[in-house]
Amino acid sequence: MKFLQVLAAIAVLGSMSVAASGGNRVAPTLSLPDRDGATISLQSLKGKVVLVDIWASWCIPCRAAFPAYDSLYRQYRDQGFEVLAINVDETRSAADRFLSGREFQMRVLFDPAGVAPTGFNVRAMPTSYLVDKQGAIRFSHEGFTDKALPQYRREVEQLIQEAR
Repeated sequence: MKFLQVLAAIAVLGSMSVAASGGNRVAPTLSLPDRDGATISLQSLKGKVVLVDIWASWCIPCRAAFPAYDSLYRQYRDQGFEVLAINVDETRSAADRFLSGREFQMRVLFDPAGVAPTGFNVRAMPTSYLVDKQGAIRFSHEGFTDKALPQYRREVEQLIQEAR
């Protein structure tokens, strides 16, 4: 899968964290299976603030982001916040090895065909998007460092406070 090979090459940039306005672009239509095989659609979460994280087990910055995003989920879930951690490994077994022994509560979805990276126009790994209650991409982040967490919190809180 050439797209994932390109992302692997770009993953070196993943230690950087760049935030940008999402431009209020409507999030792509997306329906993917979770760990139990249930299909979860991004559109079914309208009315909530959603962090969409595109990650892979081979991506070092993705590994650091995973527990941070789960922590954000635990902190804000009672206020209408969801996280969809979308794994793009080509094989489910690679993702399962990464997830084994990790405790997390956010939703993990599987996308071996790379539908989400294409729909979101991902250019680096990891990339995350904050989607508002109306389904618009409001913020995006390429790469990840712990230094970006205060900015994530500000953005999540801003979107939670906005009227439905």
